[in-house]
Amino acid sequence: MTREEIIMQVSEKLRLIRTEAGYTQDKMADIIGVSKKTLVQIEKGRVLANWSTVVAICALFRETETVQFLFGNEPLEVLETVAREGIDYRRMKTMGGRLWWKAISKKNGFILQQNILSKHFRILDAANYRIYSSFDEKMTKQRFKELTKSE
Repeated sequence: MTREEIIMQVSEKLRLIRTEAGYTQDKMADIIGVSKKTLVQIEKGRVLANWSTVVAICALFRETETVQFLFGNEPLEVLETVAREGIDYRRMKTMGGRLWWKAISKKNGFILQQNILSKHFRILDAANYRIYSSFDEKMTKQRFKELTKSE
């Protein structure tokens, strides 16, 4: 999934996200920091939202069914992975992949998973902390191999 694909998907679903949250166009525009005119243009498919607007929508409405349908239960992880190109600057506690994740491999206390919706990969440690994520399967498997090497 690329930044452009995320922008397109969120732009196409903005009206649905807004109606699911129960907001008028005026209120939604205020919440996400755009003019009502811009919001209407996005909802009508005349323009795409910019990256900052998409990030705001996903952050502020991450609990909506629509956003979760697009990205799973951790939409911010998808955005961080795309924005940082797989480089995690911090360890983040996860729920261990009970929802939205397929286990690819387990070894030496680490687990390699793939998100069933976004298709990005991540590596968790034994305590379910995310220590790496990327859309690049080859790089993720290489990192997994490095982490699981027996001393």
